[in-house]
Amino acid sequence: MSALLGKKIGMTNVFSAEGKLIPVTVVQAGPCVVTQIKTKESDGYNALQLGFDEKKVEKLTKPIAGHLKKTTDKGLRVLREFRTDDLEDVESGVILSIDMFSIGDKVNISGISKGRGFQGTIKRHGFSRGPETHGSRNHRKPGSIGNSAWPGKVFKGKKLPGHMGTDRVTVKNLTIIDIKHEDNLLLVKGAVPGFKTGILEVSKVIK
Repeated sequence: MSALLGKKIGMTNVFSAEGKLIPVTVVQAGPCVVTQIKTKESDGYNALQLGFDEKKVEKLTKPIAGHLKKTTDKGLRVLREFRTDDLEDVESGVILSIDMFSIGDKVNISGISKGRGFQGTIKRHGFSRGPETHGSRNHRKPGSIGNSAWPGKVFKGKKLPGHMGTDRVTVKNLTIIDIKHEDNLLLVKGAVPGFKTGILEVSKVIK
């Protein structure tokens, strides 16, 4: 198993050994508790369910508290499944830590992008604006979206104004610049999706 749940702390920058400034995102990765092991025989597929971010047991719903009671005495706020066939050395209740990662490793990070509400085509899809002078009234309009006689409709998938953000986004092949083992922190080169304190899924790239 080479994946953990994490939390986005924020962005900063560090200097490399050559003196180059590198923008990094600070991610608190783990520790995660293995709360359930799913196998092909019992569930139809192989997966590990991980729990992350401690929470008072009294604050949990009774079904979730009863489920967690089988493997741990802690309350966990986030439960996620990861498909994997590597189930040999894993047991329920085991704690997975940041030690599975090393400096220089490539990781894929998934999260929910920031919600930006209802946006027009310029911000949402990168359209160009119209003329600002000479009597033009087309500044930020999307323009023509189809013909009237044929096909007499707007095709599905047409880029138009609408809701933007709150989508699941995966950024691939990010490099781990540094690891703070005592604080369970990964310093990852570049930006990752989501807002501060947003939940992330960090998985090692398998070559």
